[in-house]
Amino acid sequence: MGVATSGIADSPITILVDDDATVRDALEELLNSVGIDTMSFSSGQELLDAKLPDRPGCLVLDVRMPGLSGLDLQHVLATKGILTPIVFLTGHGDIAMGVQAMKAGAVDFLTKPVRDQTFLDAVSTAIANDVARRAASTVSRKNVALYETLTPREREVLRLVVSGAINKQIASDLGISEITVKLHRSNMMKKMNARSISHLFNVWQSLPVDSR
Repeated sequence: MGVATSGIADSPITILVDDDATVRDALEELLNSVGIDTMSFSSGQELLDAKLPDRPGCLVLDVRMPGLSGLDLQHVLATKGILTPIVFLTGHGDIAMGVQAMKAGAVDFLTKPVRDQTFLDAVSTAIANDVARRAASTVSRKNVALYETLTPREREVLRLVVSGAINKQIASDLGISEITVKLHRSNMMKKMNARSISHLFNVWQSLPVDSR
């Protein structure tokens, strides 16, 4: 197993899983040459048994490996909630495998031999996707924390506001006065740090469905 070439926690890292040591070494050298740290594993099980770094990055998986195949590993990672973007790089791929991998969310499905720049472009895209995913997750967690400060009534008002209801409709639906609606609405907007209805709607959209 290879190790990361630097300890910078926020810098991206690419995790390689390939049973061919020659391929792993060549890919590590290529990625390190453009400043991307790497870790490498010779099998899917070895990856699953390891403690992976909490850093932005991507996985590069071979398809045909002893034990878990790359496609099996992709499925196992998904069931574990590990959403790190995946690039497949294989010498034994076919169209059906590629379609299966992409339907399951792979960023790219490359076949060996591959041009260095094509591989680096796919890895860069995957890393960018992971950086964006992590940023969105951070915002979502922050908004969930704000949402949890609302009272049950303020949450009801919030749901009706983002559905497009006006104060009069909200008052009717909840059986309270418009003045009370305005009070709850004002408190809700302050607690959610919402600058406008459109901002509030974006905040609402960032909340996981099961937390609303």
